[in-house]
Amino acid sequence: MISIIIPAYNEGATIRRCLDALTHQTIPRGSYELIVVDGNSKDNTREIAAEYADIVFIQESERVPGARNDGFSRAMHDIVATTDADCIVAYDWVEQILLSFKDPRVVLAFGPVTAIEVNPENRRYVLLFNTLMWFGAATRLYYYTLGCNTVFRYEALKRAGMYRIMDAGDDLEVAMRMRKEGKVVFNSNLKVGFDFRRYEQFGFWKTLYEWYWIVLKGGVSKKFSYTKRLYQKPETGDCPLQQVLRE
Repeated sequence: MISIIIPAYNEGATIRRCLDALTHQTIPRGSYELIVVDGNSKDNTREIAAEYADIVFIQESERVPGARNDGFSRAMHDIVATTDADCIVAYDWVEQILLSFKDPRVVLAFGPVTAIEVNPENRRYVLLFNTLMWFGAATRLYYYTLGCNTVFRYEALKRAGMYRIMDAGDDLEVAMRMRKEGKVVFNSNLKVGFDFRRYEQFGFWKTLYEWYWIVLKGGVSKKFSYTKRLYQKPETGDCPLQQVLRE
């Protein structure tokens, strides 16, 4: 039914919570597969992933888009979804994917994010991201998709040419090509908890500036890079996100 691709690199501190959420869904576990594509991590990412995932392997292509493409190439099902190893999907995420694709014309579905660490600053970031998503979907001027919460009909994705190997902007770029293949839908109930550690560690506006710089340079830049950055270890403890995702 559904193949879920999770790129990962040195995510030993976060990937367990990601995969735990993916294995505790409202849809039976046997109806979807989990594929972890590892960027040759130096920590215990692959060992943890092997406890949950159906397939774990080291990526062969470059950058995160390449990892997603590598995962798609191993997928068994005709609907392929992507999320990130530091994210936490909602308890009904897989069910919402199925609902999004009931219409055979749909080739791409995406949804909003919420913050894993709930604080006023992150709430403002979430509002900005989700407003951009909603406005783009409503006007059809663009589709502000995020790689952590995007789902494709695989045959349509192959016709569109798969993800382009870019350091930033690949998720928005592929969405613009996908709309030529069929219907693109924004499902407000397709929710994923997003880790804002990049913005917290490197600065929100600085990170956005770097992202736009890379995109304006065609997706790859010698000045900035998003690939395989080292992050501070996240704080441990109870996470209220699952309650947030049930609201």
